[in-house]
Amino acid sequence: MDNGRLCLLFGADEAELRQLCQKVGLPAYKGGILFKWLQAGEADYNQMTNLSKAERDLLAARYPLALPAVRQEQQSADGSTAKLLLDFGGGVMVELVLMLYQRSHSRSRHTLCISTQAGCAMGCAFCATGLSGLLRNLSAGEIVAQVLCGQLWLRRHNLGPVTNLVLMGMGEPFANYEQVCQALRVLNATAGQNIGQRRITVSTCGLAPQIRRFADEGWEINLAISLHAPQDELRSRLLPVNRRYPLAELLAACDYYTEKTHRRISYEYALLRGVNDGPEQAAALARLLAGRLAHVNLIPVNFVAETGFWPSSDETLNQFAAALQSQGVETTVREKRGLDIDGACGQLRRRQSES
Repeated sequence: MDNGRLCLLFGADEAELRQLCQKVGLPAYKGGILFKWLQAGEADYNQMTNLSKAERDLLAARYPLALPAVRQEQQSADGSTAKLLLDFGGGVMVELVLMLYQRSHSRSRHTLCISTQAGCAMGCAFCATGLSGLLRNLSAGEIVAQVLCGQLWLRRHNLGPVTNLVLMGMGEPFANYEQVCQALRVLNATAGQNIGQRRITVSTCGLAPQIRRFADEGWEINLAISLHAPQDELRSRLLPVNRRYPLAELLAACDYYTEKTHRRISYEYALLRGVNDGPEQAAALARLLAGRLAHVNLIPVNFVAETGFWPSSDETLNQFAAALQSQGVETTVREKRGLDIDGACGQLRRRQSES
């Protein structure tokens, strides 16, 4: 059986589960009980002991449950990053990345990077995920199930709960808009994962209409834009989506998002040696973001042999950051993580598929 069906209930909110219980002849309040069990990562009805055996048997017959199988697990030598390859059945495998920030004087932070599609159709030139194309969208249940797998992993390792969530894994979230929004509602629910909206970031390569639609949701979720080039000609070569939504249209949508939400936007910029890392690109990027509520996140890319792109040197990275900061653009350099565990998104899945 394709485990996509087995994850279905994990993507239902409490109101939907109450309706489901009524539909099968159970009291509506049982839906609230079921929601709490599911959001605790429980996939075995027999463990839901505050439901009667008859209720458990009825639900198991109608709505079988299973979390995805963990096919492979890697952890970096320094213990700061882990990657799980999750198998949903039917040939659908996605990657889940856990980034662990242990602090002695403040709350430790555990960030999950989750996927929204199996593969990706965006065709970004430097991305490992897109090399195999798009298999299918993930359901809301499959998106939530990744977080549950992350919570269970943290529990097994005697670590605290997930504190932050980034939708920056495999796939383009806004190409799977409805299912992503449903998953976000469940993950934000107080009785569920209770991950605050300001601790969630959704990344898009630039689907301008969906950015505007997301702004109208009335949420305080962070938005990250995969920018990677400050000129249309170069960006269209690196990100084909730019041919449909060029920079002027994209930035107009971003301005609308800022106006509606009052949230600063993070512009992701992966530095590629000799491609987009020169002083002229830094100057153009500073001009592009001047006057905007923006933050640039410079990314030292992980090498992916099949793409033909090489990461910029640390010296170039620092020079690029300094050039932006000198023009008043708030800039940080993303910490390098996962270099020893197929760190680039899509690498682990691709190696497993080819083996």
